Amino acid sequence: MLKMAMVTGLAAVLGFTGAALAEDNHVDTQRSDAPELARYGPFNIGVKTLQLSHAKQLDVLHAKPGEAIPLYDRPLTVEVWYPATLASGQAAAGQYRAMTRDGKTEVTLLGRAVRDAQADASKGPYPLLIISHGYPGNRYLLSHLGENLASKGYVVASIDHTDSNYADQAAFGSTLLNRSLDQLFVLGEMARLNSAEPSGLKGMVNADNTGLIGYSMGGYGALNTVGAGVTAASVAFPWGTPNGALAVRQAGNASYAASMDKRIKAALVIAPWGWNQGFWDAAGLAGIKTPVFFMAGSVDDVAGYSPGVRNIFEGSVNAPRYLLTFENANHNAAAPIPAPRETWQPVAHLKFVPAEHYADPVWDSARMNNIAQHFATAFLGKVLKGDVAMEPYLNVTENARDGKWSAEADGSFKSDHSYWKGFPKRTAVGLRLEQGKAN
Repeated sequence: MLKMAMVTGLAAVLGFTGAALAEDNHVDTQRSDAPELARYGPFNIGVKTLQLSHAKQLDVLHAKPGEAIPLYDRPLTVEVWYPATLASGQAAAGQYRAMTRDGKTEVTLLGRAVRDAQADASKGPYPLLIISHGYPGNRYLLSHLGENLASKGYVVASIDHTDSNYADQAAFGSTLLNRSLDQLFVLGEMARLNSAEPSGLKGMVNADNTGLIGYSMGGYGALNTVGAGVTAASVAFPWGTPNGALAVRQAGNASYAASMDKRIKAALVIAPWGWNQGFWDAAGLAGIKTPVFFMAGSVDDVAGYSPGVRNIFEGSVNAPRYLLTFENANHNAAAPIPAPRETWQPVAHLKFVPAEHYADPVWDSARMNNIAQHFATAFLGKVLKGDVAMEPYLNVTENARDGKWSAEADGSFKSDHSYWKGFPKRTAVGLRLEQGKAN
């Protein structure tokens, strides 16, 4: 708290303007020690905003005990990044206006995507990725991944989950029910837009080859979408979804089983919530058969680690899977963009400095973003694109500290070199990557 107050005071003394602060709010930072696959890919990036409506959904916010839950058309805003063609001389840069954690302050974020740039379908259609943020959050929280992966030949759709955004955060029951339903709906809409005009995305989206990326409650939703049915006990939690409505996402429910979408081929799940609150058990997790890459901090005190995310990883026995652990990182490991500079000061209506929603006390956010970009590129490239060149980046010594850096004077590696592929010397410390094979 003291450090943040000092930085804020210094900004005031030096007369930093809003524009100067915005220059710090980059989502595309590439540190000098970034691992190899974090680098942006060969495509320029376009971005567009979609306004979608999911008809006739349960309006759990207006449910009354013992009565049928009313229906409503659920609005969803979706940010889409895609390979693009830029005009001659057009800069590969752009801005986003984004709400921050306090639900009141809107800031400018800077990146490499160009608003409404012409789609480049020359090598399309491209695999589809769907990003799902935490509670609360917004569609820009993982924008570093959205941009980075679009530059590598993906169409990336990031959802603003209604009732779970910074400015409209509502009862938790809506988030519990709607996360997976929103993901499935957006998948269907992106498939439709691939053949629709004037969507600007015609011929761009291969929805039959889709990956999910979820953080925290987005991770909860992604697990449920790919086969982890929730427990019977969680359906009845009085603080959860009202009137037993969550039963439609419960393990063993026929309608839940029927909702499995074979177009989803991979899931990248960061700090998924729910184990320590009783939403997952062995029977439910056994339903996951899709390859999953888990990321987590070893001292996560929101989703939990052990017990917590590690139990989910170990319990997903029918899925080929990975677990990347950031030693001593908390719940904000890897996923959130660096805290916008405007969030560094306290606000009256929150008991914490808003920057704490994004930052980790131990790890640098841009550093973790780069590591996430590296492993997302490797995992999704292997699973969705069948790129066998990605396998050596995943088949590494489990504990990075046990890897040996062994190189000749000319930089070529000796036969006993076992350091993590793609990581510069000394930079993989604090990481562990485990693998689990499907039964």
